[in-house]
Amino acid sequence: MKRSGLIILAVVALVIIMIAGRLFGSYNNLVTAREGVKNGWAEVNNQLQARSSKLGNLAETVKGTALQEQQVFGDIAKARAALGGARTPQEGIAADQATTSALSRLLVVVENYPQLKSNEAFLTLMDEISGIENRLAVARMRYNEVVRGFNVMVKRFPTNLYAGVLGFKEEPYYPVAEEAKATPKLDFSGVRQPK
Repeated sequence: MKRSGLIILAVVALVIIMIAGRLFGSYNNLVTAREGVKNGWAEVNNQLQARSSKLGNLAETVKGTALQEQQVFGDIAKARAALGGARTPQEGIAADQATTSALSRLLVVVENYPQLKSNEAFLTLMDEISGIENRLAVARMRYNEVVRGFNVMVKRFPTNLYAGVLGFKEEPYYPVAEEAKATPKLDFSGVRQPK
């Protein structure tokens, strides 16, 4: 009877060790994935800060020509302040959407002032912002990829049974701004036709 009791005890101990190993392995995988999400957000935030900085310079360049457009400049200042104060991805995403909206309104202002399009400082800033927008799109895509991997891990069985208890919850995706979904209007009325 002693021998069968030891075998049962050994089997129970082995099962406990296997469960503990699975738990520790899953926990480590969750930690690694969450750090990937944080790293992805840091890259997005880096690009958002760069855009915010250039947007401030662009607003100052435009402000000299378009003094009566103070509402747009105020919106840009508010959006930049919100971005600077963002502490979570959710706050950063909301601030970015406000910044994107302010930038699109600024570009409408620019359309009303053709002399800006010949301003070298303006053109340089627009090129820099265009490059930042491209890097930001890549950073958003990478962030959403690591968020997807993390969220799948948090939801997948059996990890979902203890992920919440261990403090792991789904991370937000970075949605495409509504302005970016709209079809741009093209106006070729001022373009000369070749002869």
